[in-house]
Amino acid sequence: MSIALQASDWLALFGHFMVLSLLSIGGAITTAPDMHRYLVDQQHWMTDPQFNASVALAQAAPGPNVLFVALMGWHVGLNAGGTLMGLFGVLVTMLGIMLPSTTLTYLAASWGHRNRQLRGVRAFKQGMTPIVIALLIATGWILASANASTLDDWPVVLLTLAAALVVWRTKVHLLWLLGVGAALGAVGWI
Repeated sequence: MSIALQASDWLALFGHFMVLSLLSIGGAITTAPDMHRYLVDQQHWMTDPQFNASVALAQAAPGPNVLFVALMGWHVGLNAGGTLMGLFGVLVTMLGIMLPSTTLTYLAASWGHRNRQLRGVRAFKQGMTPIVIALLIATGWILASANASTLDDWPVVLLTLAAALVVWRTKVHLLWLLGVGAALGAVGWI
């Protein structure tokens, strides 16, 4: 895939990730549906497989899960002109996703710590839980629906639901679930 990006496109990418940074209440992964909408559906700067590979690789790798944002920037940059542009894409997306949320988190955490006894602060913390859960479900839906486009893909849907249930109801480590999924794919069941 080859695309041509102008300076205004890079600035728009940076601005979009800055806005997403302020919406990433449960972490950057909660904004993945909008990243998909913007990068794949609207701008066509990435393909579905590149998007899914970015998320999957970053989730499987050790370290912070925000690395998928760097991989998305890498793919956009590679599609726009090679390795140097890939590194520039990493810089643009990572600065965009990290600067606003880091600044806001520092300021809000300092204020919240000083005022932790206030009823409003406690209510805000409790009210954020369902929002974060809903954003994570939306992310899972986007990732699962990219692979399950028809009713013929019912094993993928069933496996996704089973994995979600196992994560919700047990303390089984996620790497075991990834291993089971890989094994099922290797033998051709999924």
